[in-house]
Amino acid sequence: MTRLHPIDLAIVAAYLIGITLFGLRFRSQDKSLSSYFLGGKTIPWWAIALSIVSAETSTLTIVSIPGVAFTSNFGFLQLVIGYMIGRLIICILFLPRYFHGELFTAYQLIRNRFGSTLQTVTAGLFLITRAAAEGVRVFAISIVVGLAIGTNDILSIAIISALTLLYTFEGGMTAVIWTDVVQMTLYIAGTLVALITLGTHVPGGWSHIHEVASAAGKFHMLDFSFSLVKTYTFWAGILGGTFLTMASHGTDQLMVQRLLAAKDLKESRLALLASGGVVFVQFLLFLIIGAGLWVFYGMPIGGATPGFTSADRIFPSFIVREMPTGIAGLLIAAILAAAMSNLSAALNSLSSTTVVDFYMRLRPNATDKERTSLSRVSTGVWAVVLFAIAVYSVFVGGKGHVVEMGLSIASVAYGALLGVFLLGTLTKFATQAGAIAGMICGFAVNLTLWLISIKLLPSISWLPPIAYTWYVLIGSAVTVGVGSMVSMISSRTSLE
Repeated sequence: MTRLHPIDLAIVAAYLIGITLFGLRFRSQDKSLSSYFLGGKTIPWWAIALSIVSAETSTLTIVSIPGVAFTSNFGFLQLVIGYMIGRLIICILFLPRYFHGELFTAYQLIRNRFGSTLQTVTAGLFLITRAAAEGVRVFAISIVVGLAIGTNDILSIAIISALTLLYTFEGGMTAVIWTDVVQMTLYIAGTLVALITLGTHVPGGWSHIHEVASAAGKFHMLDFSFSLVKTYTFWAGILGGTFLTMASHGTDQLMVQRLLAAKDLKESRLALLASGGVVFVQFLLFLIIGAGLWVFYGMPIGGATPGFTSADRIFPSFIVREMPTGIAGLLIAAILAAAMSNLSAALNSLSSTTVVDFYMRLRPNATDKERTSLSRVSTGVWAVVLFAIAVYSVFVGGKGHVVEMGLSIASVAYGALLGVFLLGTLTKFATQAGAIAGMICGFAVNLTLWLISIKLLPSISWLPPIAYTWYVLIGSAVTVGVGSMVSMISSRTSLE
């Protein structure tokens, strides 16, 4: 099997060493939690915006989105439209509450509204599902490194995890965000290089690719059919995408932590809205690459992936086999940049939730030095956990697109989390008992839908496998509905 040229390998190695050393430059003598988890609230909005995009897209985007366009069309962009709407709602609904007081995590807001019990439940749910979803994302690293270097999957994961842990452990959120900026710049540049190079590999260039792909409907985006089974429709994109983003960027500590690192509410809003525009352009670029690869590999019919075990291997394989020496190394480094960016974000957010939402409640009088020391230990522990989940993913394998796999796992919990936040922000009558009951029901419903979709539960005749794009909307609706009902019943009972 074709591997990278030694020159390309040297470029990849130089990148890995260079970005690790760059991240280590942000080691600080400031032992405060604000410095370690929020960068001291001194990071400019544009850096936070790029960091949000890096954390949002990851290796899954780079290796998987071209595969989505290769096997289908541009329907995925319907979901991105919902991403934009969701950001606007977060700016209006959630961000003002996050900046009212000194908060380190999203779940402290839940404590302020409902109490410490629900804070523990929501934070615990975040830890479990974020770890599971990030494990799948770390697994995606092995696809790229295995094709490029020839190392086995487990060794690939171990190398990237260890290097990312090193600078995240030492530099905290400041190192995470500034390495995100460098890494995002690299993989966007790499994407543009890939577009140009792909055009030179097809006779007639991009004009011919456009003509052929357009005639085959590859650029078709809008599907106005209403279906809970189809993943990418206009309604799943607008409704499902909006609710998915409200949950992922409004209730998930991975994103909320970045928004809290802004110096004030205005800059936080600016960072979030700017990231939406960048995300749209980025997804569009990767989908265009997928359409180009479809033409390059002979326009296979029916979503076939000739010569590949999955569509996720098409773009990485093209880089390794077809790119000129030097360019291939740059692109593999760009993909690894996205991987390290997302992994560092996950480690820091998992650590912050562990320390702030659990340890600080058990030891409220602990010094900042003790808390920061535990934060670093927690970062290391979570690195081991994510490594273990990724290794498990290697053995069980993955069918379909890993980007959809990661999003579906995260969406199982997102519905319940978002429902609790909506109960807390939109109602005054909701109680902690009601919110917990709603959360349990919302999570149970989504978990059942997910288990049916991956065939771990038998499909019910009247309930076909529901597309993951609807999970958050369904889960949050159940959570709000049950939570409101239980709250009103319990309030009425207490009055009697």
